[in-house]
Amino acid sequence: MSAKTILFIAEPQAVTSIFPTLKEAGVQAGLADNLNGALGFIKKSKPLLIFSRPSIQGFDAKRLLEQAEQVDDFPPVIIFSRNGSAEEAQDYLQHGARDYWLEPLIWDKIKLVLPKGAPDPEPEPEPKPGPEPALRAPAAAPAAPRQDSKFQIIGRHPAVLRVLALARQVARSKATVLIAGESGTGKEMFARYLHHNSDRADQPFVAINCAALPEHLLESELFGHEKGAFTGAINRKLGKFELADGGTILLDEITEMDLGLQAKLLRVLQESEFDRVGGVETVKVNVRVIATTNRAIEETVKEGKFRQDLYYRLNVIPLKLPALKHRGEDVIELAEYFVNKYCAAYGLGRLAFTEEAKAWLMDYDWPGNVRELQNLMERAVLLAGDGPIRKSHFLMTEGEWMPDDLDAVEQAQQDVAAAAPPEGMDQALSVMPLQEMEKKLILKSLDETAGNRTRAADLLGISVRTLRNKLNEYKKQGIDV
Repeated sequence: MSAKTILFIAEPQAVTSIFPTLKEAGVQAGLADNLNGALGFIKKSKPLLIFSRPSIQGFDAKRLLEQAEQVDDFPPVIIFSRNGSAEEAQDYLQHGARDYWLEPLIWDKIKLVLPKGAPDPEPEPEPKPGPEPALRAPAAAPAAPRQDSKFQIIGRHPAVLRVLALARQVARSKATVLIAGESGTGKEMFARYLHHNSDRADQPFVAINCAALPEHLLESELFGHEKGAFTGAINRKLGKFELADGGTILLDEITEMDLGLQAKLLRVLQESEFDRVGGVETVKVNVRVIATTNRAIEETVKEGKFRQDLYYRLNVIPLKLPALKHRGEDVIELAEYFVNKYCAAYGLGRLAFTEEAKAWLMDYDWPGNVRELQNLMERAVLLAGDGPIRKSHFLMTEGEWMPDDLDAVEQAQQDVAAAAPPEGMDQALSVMPLQEMEKKLILKSLDETAGNRTRAADLLGISVRTLRNKLNEYKKQGIDV
């Protein structure tokens, strides 16, 4: 087993009881009770993780976190406390702590956050009789978060980079995250980025729109129900929290949730447990919660429409996404990204923008944000053909869009005539088999929903089971889905 070292900064009586368990697991533990001692141990033994009290006599963890900001390969710091609070957790996370735990510290929890894949240490010569040898550890830094172009955040504006840096810093923690921003700014993309770069990346990511269902149905969707719990409940149903166990759940548009249901959600966040609708047994879950809102949630709290205690519990890590109109040159970078995406999807060559088109993109107010930009770029790709993308390809209101010349109108008329369906229905259907058309629609829906099968099924008007069966068929045909 790879040798690993972790450092505890605490009173000896608070942590030494776990040392024998760590030793059995092949983990060596160091102990410090002041800043100088901790920094000396870190320099000498290069621990993979640090567990620190918020403060003990002569030591303040914020001073340690200040040191961490100045060193590139400084070990991650997890703060642990006897009696913590959401406000204290948020404070330390904002100062750079990876996570905030409540006691007791147990091995089953610690092993989940130890960086994986640490290299084996170089073989050591047999120790000579004498004092206990000094603790040693590999000099490897914690494993970097996984990267995947599918979850890449596009943009270089400072406001986006600040949010992205914070998201990357807290991705591997269990802290709840509240993502705020106007509709279409990419809140779900950031939620998926957090999950994909977390220790839960191989576990489920489950999303639910709290605004899409009435209260009684939303409760069943979140927590599940037992057979006979209400009319139509003919079988037990697992809720989204159970389906997300071990992974991440996204509560989209959280401010639309009814106050009564908010109280039940608060219990899940505090106790990691809930009861199914109509159930008598308590269900325990381990789920990381990410919530989004397009409202000014502080105002919603003042209006009495959202519980203040739930707001504090969700807002441990706040991420505020800027509107597209405030992101400057990111508009062009995003536009080029979407154009390349749709050119590839439709089998077209690369398309460039005219200077007039770029100026229009920069001047437009983008009330629909990135989602509107994406849809507009698909339109532009389809209208531009082989030529550059012009301003006229963005404008489709009556009287504002016309082909570039009258020859194009004449060509369009000829194309319509040439594309007239042949005589006989059998011949018409032979243009594209129904199964092939179905396949194209299914694959396009998955692309549009970033692989979210539930949303793709909703777009197609079919059940998730039907979609899953179709995808299994495509896999047998050698299609990567």
